Amino acid sequence: MIALGGAIGAGLFVGSGVGIAAAGPGILVSYALAGVLTVLVMRMLGEMSAAHPDTGSFAEHARRAFGPWAGLLAGWMYWALLVVSVAAEAVAAAHIVGGWLPAVPGWAWVAVFMTVFTASNLAGVRNFGELEFWFAGLKIAAIGGFLLLGAAVLLGTMPGSPSPGAGHLLRDGGFLPHGWYGVAVGLVAAVFAFGGLETVTIAAAECEDPVRAVRAGVRAVMWRVAVCYLGSMAVIVTLVPWDAPGVADGPYAAVMDRIGVPGAGDLMKAVVLVALLSAMNANIYGSSRMLYALVGRGDAPRVLGRLGRRSGVPYAAVLASAAFGFVSVVLSLLWPRTVFPFLLDSIGAAILLVWALIAASHLRLHGPSVRAAVALVGIGGVLVFMLGDAASRTQLLTTGSWALALLVLARVRSLRSVRTGPGTGPLPS
Repeated sequence: MIALGGAIGAGLFVGSGVGIAAAGPGILVSYALAGVLTVLVMRMLGEMSAAHPDTGSFAEHARRAFGPWAGLLAGWMYWALLVVSVAAEAVAAAHIVGGWLPAVPGWAWVAVFMTVFTASNLAGVRNFGELEFWFAGLKIAAIGGFLLLGAAVLLGTMPGSPSPGAGHLLRDGGFLPHGWYGVAVGLVAAVFAFGGLETVTIAAAECEDPVRAVRAGVRAVMWRVAVCYLGSMAVIVTLVPWDAPGVADGPYAAVMDRIGVPGAGDLMKAVVLVALLSAMNANIYGSSRMLYALVGRGDAPRVLGRLGRRSGVPYAAVLASAAFGFVSVVLSLLWPRTVFPFLLDSIGAAILLVWALIAASHLRLHGPSVRAAVALVGIGGVLVFMLGDAASRTQLLTTGSWALALLVLARVRSLRSVRTGPGTGPLPS
């Protein structure tokens, strides 16, 4: 449920509209390809984490496979991805609530959300887990209801909503209105939407039985997300024309309006709000644990490894991760058209870099593997497309610049043999 909390966010409820606008009904192909790639990566990550459960997850596996530089690169890139995502989610959530209560300034809602979820992460992993469980449960229930309503309309059993059949899949420009280029653009959007599932292996390290938790969590997450994502996309492009007004900005709300659900707009805004808050909660957790793992390997200041006496929570890492979120929010308010978009571009391709390290680590630690080879080819294909696509090139080049800076840092540390002392050890259960 923690992994679902990080993965099922605005990328699905809102961001999917961008993919649909680019690919039309072909978004089903985009999400299917992205789903296969995700399954391959998650299975490899699950195998490595079951064999060596660790709070650092894939960063530790990369370190074992290739050395300290790989662990530093994977850990810091993922931390940056999560903390910038927290800021983006906080701003988006404040915008939704501000529409209902315009008298309260947006920055006040941001402060409330950041404070609440920082506190929930400081209170202890059990309390955090309970909160995230219910958040994720609400999202899954909302998607489940959406799928049931969609199925009822398609089967012609919904009063007042005649079934469109498969007409929208083939009309309005055909199944691939923008050709395979549109499918490729949709694939990029889908890959980023699937990011966040990796948190399940980070959280498993704090379970009573990490090996069992990893195996069960990875299996459950894969098929649940496949149903949520692919099922949702199938309902959307079947019930409404892909180029209908409102689909690009809010595909789920467009379907609810088509069905005739009263107050569909506000209902979907409430669901998106829950999704955003859940993702904030999960990403603060994931970023703090990754930062704590970096401290344990000497890749971050030791002061950030301090644990709460009673809770056992790495409170310094939680506060540091949340602090960056607060700073990012301030930047988004002061320079919304320059600084904050730059931050988003900086981590735009980070998830692809992390997935590539996961596949390469599995190949190095477990020997030749068809899954690893296919995953690396798929990731490479997405990266090549992003490099050639003007709309995606900036994200790739900016993320690559940060990655290069981290590699230089790792090399300098290696040459100088800088040591920050012994590791802080594993987190207590």
